[in-house]
Amino acid sequence: MFSLNVPVPGALRRLANDLQPRLLDFEQVRDDHTLVVKRFPEGELANGHPDHQLATLQERLRPVISGLPAVEAKVTGVDAFEQPPRGDGPVVYLAVESPGLHRIHRTLADAFGVVDGLEGDDYTPHVTLARGGSAAAAAAVEQLREREIEPVTWTVSELVIWDSRHRKPAARFGLPA
Repeated sequence: MFSLNVPVPGALRRLANDLQPRLLDFEQVRDDHTLVVKRFPEGELANGHPDHQLATLQERLRPVISGLPAVEAKVTGVDAFEQPPRGDGPVVYLAVESPGLHRIHRTLADAFGVVDGLEGDDYTPHVTLARGGSAAAAAAVEQLREREIEPVTWTVSELVIWDSRHRKPAARFGLPA
């Protein structure tokens, strides 16, 4: 599966790393921190080899992204999806406020459709920290929600196609200021 992500700044990575000792009760703790703007399930892409799918996706994305401006984003706290639409819960994350990211997501959803339960009206910009776990993880969620954090603000000036098979960026698109 491919997704279109926002690279996160170093200050946000440092914040996530500072929170890691509080994530020990979760089954999975993320090392890679990204912010998904749009998912592209394989069934929605051209059939064939993943390299062909990537090339097709790049061609289809280029005209949609070309008119999008850089936007501001701000991490404001820690929150959680108690019952996520997919996978084990809870999912604890850094909450991101950004009307501009919502506009970008709507533009992409209009062009490519939505993944039910995750996108469209259900889209919540966030950076996942950890997921799954026992009752101790649920208790940790409450402590994390109450924790005050220093807000992290940055300009989103680039979008990246993320290749989940190789767990790395496959292509980059700049957003003009």
